[in-house]
Order: sequence, then structure tokens, then C-alpha cells
Amino acid sequence: MAAGATPARLWAWPRRVGVATSEGGAVGGAGALPAAAAMGAEGPRSAALLPVQPPLLLLLAAAAALLGCLWARSARRSPQPPLLAGGPRLRSFLRRHCPAVGEPFRPTAWCCGGRLQTVSRALLQSRPRVGYRSEAIRTPDGGQLILDWADDGSTAECPTVLLLPGLTGNSQAAYMLQLVREACGAGYRAVVLNNRGCRGEELLTPRTFCASNTEDLETAITHIHSRYPHAPLLAAGVSLGGMQVLNYLARVGHAAGLVAAMAISPSWDPMETTASLEQPLNTWLFNRRLAAGLRHLVRRHRAVIGDTVNVEHILKARTIREFDERYTAPAFGYGSCTEYYRAASPSGSLHRIRVPTLCLNAADDPFSPLHAIPVAAAWHLPHVALLVTSRGGHIGFLEGLLPLHGGLMERLFLQFVTAVFQHGDELRGLQDEGAAQGVSA
Repeated sequence: MAAGATPARLWAWPRRVGVATSEGGAVGGAGALPAAAAMGAEGPRSAALLPVQPPLLLLLAAAAALLGCLWARSARRSPQPPLLAGGPRLRSFLRRHCPAVGEPFRPTAWCCGGRLQTVSRALLQSRPRVGYRSEAIRTPDGGQLILDWADDGSTAECPTVLLLPGLTGNSQAAYMLQLVREACGAGYRAVVLNNRGCRGEELLTPRTFCASNTEDLETAITHIHSRYPHAPLLAAGVSLGGMQVLNYLARVGHAAGLVAAMAISPSWDPMETTASLEQPLNTWLFNRRLAAGLRHLVRRHRAVIGDTVNVEHILKARTIREFDERYTAPAFGYGSCTEYYRAASPSGSLHRIRVPTLCLNAADDPFSPLHAIPVAAAWHLPHVALLVTSRGGHIGFLEGLLPLHGGLMERLFLQFVTAVFQHGDELRGLQDEGAAQGVSA
């Protein structure tokens, strides 16, 4: 593991990454009030907007005052620092090199709730301009994966960050672009592993992706090492991607090929996740929308998927549980949705992880209830640390008055990645600690 592996000349790299292949997102605003509606039958046309301006200005002033009051009220509060659970050496490493683990998290005052944090991230986050170089690689079962590289000007030994998106997400998702920007801005190479069929490519196999199957992640890691054998590699997954990273680490142990890993907003128990998402408000806000995205994926690739499953039956699924019962479970060889969820749950296999791993969750995450987060187990795991904030939602963690450019998630990600690549030699003792403690199930 290379210490201080951040060449000075790479700090200028983000300026060269500015040629974008992705479309910039924009938040639309309400249209202006028509002049005809603003003025009466009398009066000159040039005075049409005069009656509208004072109320509009008052409305804007009231909104600004409300936001200011909320922000000031939030600033006066003294929130508790997030909970950091894990083995003593890993916790000590994080406290030395990742200040965010000990700092109180102050969520954006006007969207402090878990659902609001989750929705606001999707609606408000900016989309940094990132230039990707796409590469298609084949999988052992005849499928193909799309890797999107952001590595302009990096050397062969440049530390690499492998990113995995969430359900139906890809390298163009706003949260992925934010993380790629952070990694590249620090002088590291970034590469995004897109789930099968989610990057616009043709699906070559009836099987897409799921949380329990980590074969595609293993294929990607092997390929990256074949291209850059001397570059340290760290993997970071978001939501479903975080579950895949955790399940992969538990399956392969010491042979992971990674110097460290990070999981952001992983769902620890899919049964608890689906139960939470089936609550009425969560069903309307999240469940049905995610199920619609999954149905769109099946509809787009029905010519290939239809060889093994009943596509029409799948397209009638209205929740994630129904979709998993009709497609995911049978496609990956499970007898039922319940059997698949048991296999996909990372919480029961954390003790097998042998790579330093940091997990970030919020207690008010509508996708992962607090009681499902394995905090008690983490205290006895030398290689795993859980950071749990009281607020933050699912992939939210927004802070500041106008949270357009990220928050705690991005800050912690950059601190952890930098700490691992620059001070990774301090983590080697975790192997001895794990052996001494004899961690078991």
C-alpha cells in the first residue's frame, strides 16, 4: 500500500476532466405570472407588473426570513456526535484521520427528517461535469459490464477508487458524480461499475443484478488489477452497491484484492427494508417509484429476460417485494423472495470481513430502520466500523442552507479514501487484532 500516493501534479487534474459526457441536471422553476392576469382592464400596459412586484417581493422576503430563522435555530442546537462502533484500532485510525466521525452532524434545517433528506438529495443535488471513458468487459457467464473511468492523466500506480451505484443507478447518478469528483479532485483514479443493463448497453444474459450475487464485482476487481497491478484499490458502494461490497468482502475474506472499503447507506436486512418501504407514505414516495424503474429495466430487455421468466407477470409488480418475488429470486436461483433476502443480508456475515471497512448509516433512514443496523455486533469486529448519525435519511446527509454540492457523505468519503491511501500502513495491525480476538459468528 503506497503511503502519500497523491502526486502533486494530479491536483490540477480536475480542470482537465471538465469535458463532460453527461447531461447537466437542472431544477426547474415556476413560470412567471402572465402580465394579462396581473393587470386589470384599466391602466397602461407598461404598469402591468406593478401590482405583482410587492407581493412577490414580500413572499421572497418571508421565505428568506423563514429559512434564516430555521438555520439560526439549527445552529443554536447542540447535536450529539454520530455513534462510531467498531474495533478499537480501526476507531482510533478513523478519529485520527477522519475528523467527520467525531463532528456533530447538523442537517439542513428545512429538511432534517429522513424522508425529506432522501427526497431532497434526489431533487436538489448538482451534477458535476465529469468526463468518462467507457469500457465494456465480458463476464464468465457471457454477459457484459460497463466500466466508466475517470482517469485522465493518472499514472499506472495512481490509487484507484471503485464505485458501485444503488438500485438501477449508474455512473450518471448525481451522488455518483459527486463521489467521482471528490476522488478525482484528490488526485485519485475513479471507476464506476454499472450494474448490468443500467448504462444503456444491451443485456446479453437473462440475469441482471442483485444484492447477494457478487460475481460481477469480483470480475471488475480482477480486471482493474490486470490493468493496474501496482495501484492500490479501494471499493465504495452506495445503497445496493454497499450491500454488494459487504457481501463480497464477507465471501472472499483476505482475498478481496482491496486495501479498504466503504458502504454508504447499505440496507442491512432486506426483510426490514421492504417492511419499512411498504408503510403507506414510503410506498408512495419510494417503493412504487423504484419498482417502476425495475419494471422499465425488464421492459427494455424483455427479449433476453423473457427466455427464463414470465415478463408480463413481472411487469405487473408494483412493489420491490413483488418484483423480487417474480424476477430477482428465480433469476438468481432462489426458491422465494424470503430465501433471497436472507442471502442478501450483510449483517449476519460481517465477522468474515478481513478488509478495513467503514459503513455510514442514518438512524432515520427509511430504507434501513435503526434496529436493523448491527451496531452491537460492530463493537466486536476489528475490520468493520459503523458510523450512525441521528439524521440523514437514505443517501442524504445534506447540510448547509442550500445543500447543492454534497454534505457529510462526500466529506467523510474523501477523508476516508485519503486516510487509507496516505496512512494505510497504520491499518496493517488489524490483521493481528482479528487473529488475537478470534472473532466468530
